[in-house]
Amino acid sequence: MRKLFVALVAALSVSSAFAGGLVTNTNQSASFIRNPSRGASLEIDAAYFNPSGLVFLPDGFHLSVNNQSITQERTISSSMTTLARKNFIGSVAAPVFPSIYGVYKVNNLAFSLGVMPIGGGGSAFYENGLPSFEMQVAQIPVALTAAGIPTNRYEYDVEFDGSSIFWGFQGVASYKFTDQLSISAGLRVIMASNSYNGFLQGITINPNMPAFGAQFNGTNMVSAPVFFNAAATTFNTMSTGANTAAGGLQAIITGGGGALPLNAAGLPAATLAQIQGLITAAGQSPAGMNVTQARAVLVAAAPVFAGRATQMTAQAAATSDRSVDATQSGTAIAPIVGFTVRPNDQWVIGVKYEHKAVMTLTNETVIDGTGLFPDGAETPSDMPSKLSLGVSFDPTNRLRISGTAHYYFDRDANFGRRVAGALVENTVVIDRNMWEGALGVEFQLNDRLLLSAGYLTTQPGVNDLYQTDLTHSLVTHSFGGGARYGLSENIKLNIGLMNTWYDAATRNFGTFTETYDRTAFVVAVGVDFAF
Repeated sequence: MRKLFVALVAALSVSSAFAGGLVTNTNQSASFIRNPSRGASLEIDAAYFNPSGLVFLPDGFHLSVNNQSITQERTISSSMTTLARKNFIGSVAAPVFPSIYGVYKVNNLAFSLGVMPIGGGGSAFYENGLPSFEMQVAQIPVALTAAGIPTNRYEYDVEFDGSSIFWGFQGVASYKFTDQLSISAGLRVIMASNSYNGFLQGITINPNMPAFGAQFNGTNMVSAPVFFNAAATTFNTMSTGANTAAGGLQAIITGGGGALPLNAAGLPAATLAQIQGLITAAGQSPAGMNVTQARAVLVAAAPVFAGRATQMTAQAAATSDRSVDATQSGTAIAPIVGFTVRPNDQWVIGVKYEHKAVMTLTNETVIDGTGLFPDGAETPSDMPSKLSLGVSFDPTNRLRISGTAHYYFDRDANFGRRVAGALVENTVVIDRNMWEGALGVEFQLNDRLLLSAGYLTTQPGVNDLYQTDLTHSLVTHSFGGGARYGLSENIKLNIGLMNTWYDAATRNFGTFTETYDRTAFVVAVGVDFAF
């Protein structure tokens, strides 16, 4: 069952919690939820989206506190015929998804700090498991039936708790050269933490093979390890019996009785019955055999029985209860640079480049019943470079139209992805880099109330090797809307709602297919303060 735990571990691989790249979150403010085009922002959330634009804030200290409540439903459909169910529904929840920004602006300088979940976040729950969980156990009855042991039911108990969060702590300095040009430079420290705690236990099946024990009657649900150990004991006994019987027949052959029919060689009835049973178990009929022929069959069968015993012992170990208690952690640093061009009061152009964060996660293991978490082992987990471009245009003093694009250099990073159990470079599972595009509009209804809405699409470039029931990437379409309300001259409240639809994707595994689909909804609230 090691493969099953591989699937479970993959469930916690870092990925974007909602909006963003394959492993990068960009939904980093309540203002983003009401208008996802933030690349040319000159407001306090520019601390994340466009740091060079912060120099256009009024002098003083500015603080923004935001939280998002994210819910997502995932639907996985499998055509594998051996699975007891075909559709698997999962729910993802991140009720607390905070981002906090502080900015101090004085003359032509601005200094900003930010804390945000730059990757991961939330937890997934699949009440009925997943195809990758179940198919490993579902193959047991199929394999046993093919081996001549009729079996058509299985049950198991699996529980797996964990989390994956990559916190970003950033500091940026911004400088305004003129009223038309500003620049920014800073660093983001990324602190990653994954935890894995769970078990796979209680695999039961209903094999019909009374020869291994009366309880294996095809009706009783019995422990898989108990059955396989009983089978191993039986095959070992048969191997020993075949060797012993072959030795006894050799004595008859040495005495000149090799041509005698087996049933006329003067063997005790119990011994004859045992030999005939062993020959039958070896797939041959004892009828008409002489002593020499019978011995040859037994000599050939003994190692075969021993080999089957070894296989059954291995299956008993593979289906035994497993548990894991481990954590992974790592740290990386990513430089951030950008500039803002503001040719006049109507146009703003913001550009930001985030360098790749090269990161390695290190295991700290308490229990590893899976062999997947050797204490101290390391796994690559980079965050890719990202280029952002934002443009906003104010046709009137009440209306703003904006567009933003994000481009992720995924192929140049190493996410630690595995194919057939082996670590591979991103270029193996990603054909082209991912990009996002957003459009937004804001209208200042009066001195206190601003209304906004926007659209965001993500276009991943992954191939089929990337797509699994646990970690897949889909084309998305998000529509957000909301408002900003001035509670006072120095306090503004942002409220946003966003709904996301995903384009379903199907992967062909050869003998079956899997289809992946999702929906998501976000509610966000943020408060901006100016002092």
